[in-house]
Amino acid sequence: MRRPIGMVLIGLGAFFLTLAPLVRFYVADQVVVAPLNRYQVTLLESKDSTYFDQAELKTKKGATLKAISTVRGDVRANEGDDDIAVWDATTNIFDEAKPDNPIQIQAYRIAFDRRSSVLTDCCGTHVDGDSSVRMAGSYGLLLPLANVEQKDYPVFDPTTKQSAPMEYSAVEKVQGLTTYRFTQTIPLTKTAEMDTKLPAEMLGLPEDAGDQKVARYTEAYNTVWVDPRTGIPVKHRRNIRSTVQTADGKGKMIAAQADLITVEKDQKAAVDMANKTALKIDAVRSYIPAAAILLGLVLLGVGAFLGLARGAAPPPPAAPRRADGKFGDVGPSGPPTPPRPGSA
Repeated sequence: MRRPIGMVLIGLGAFFLTLAPLVRFYVADQVVVAPLNRYQVTLLESKDSTYFDQAELKTKKGATLKAISTVRGDVRANEGDDDIAVWDATTNIFDEAKPDNPIQIQAYRIAFDRRSSVLTDCCGTHVDGDSSVRMAGSYGLLLPLANVEQKDYPVFDPTTKQSAPMEYSAVEKVQGLTTYRFTQTIPLTKTAEMDTKLPAEMLGLPEDAGDQKVARYTEAYNTVWVDPRTGIPVKHRRNIRSTVQTADGKGKMIAAQADLITVEKDQKAAVDMANKTALKIDAVRSYIPAAAILLGLVLLGVGAFLGLARGAAPPPPAAPRRADGKFGDVGPSGPPTPPRPGSA
């Protein structure tokens, strides 16, 4: 009985040893991907901010500005290609005292490779409805999934509709999580032409200069803290300055100036999401393969032991003892029958 059990255990051990590399190098590649149906809402806040209130036509200082950033995956927009994820993002910036009066609303759609996180141009990607924007080759809302390095990455900036280097700067803790800090400098860039002219005095010019044609310009210094295990950002800081100014730059006015930082509650939520994602990645890359190897070796060892134990020769059976105490054949039914009288 031991020999069949040993053979079964050896077979199971070989199976688990084969399973380990299969999980590590094939299953992990299928599982470690960005989700199609991501939904995340993040709040950023900036105190002591300045912005131009278009309803009251005056500049307000010392305001608390908030930005609600919403990311929603569109599972039906990847054109049947499960290797591509499509996410829609919106950012609504408003004065805390006037939440129904938005200062700026921005909407954009990105498409990216679910394994590398590199952006691609497909599936209706756009920025504020402008589908001519090219994003391919840079990164967007994620850095390389489960493979973030201490180096610079090209990251797409939807405000200026162009890519700019996101430079690695340091290792820092965010809500107890070790992260990589990256910074991105967005130089002063014209982001929109304005249809209306503004009075000269609003732009700091002499009144007799008359109404002036202006455009919107934006500059920013962005900082992001990323979980290197997953590529998920857990904290953002967007120091932005938006102005409207004349073509020669002599007349200008601040449209918005703020230092927006992710609130602590949403930092903790992002860290929690990163930890759960990292656990799934470690499970298929490390824990399950290691457990399969250990179990396979144990089963092989036990199976080999049982097989060797069964192979040892058993001792010979003891010879039967006759009724007279001597050893010999006692026949099928006991001692030999005595001879009948008169028999030769």
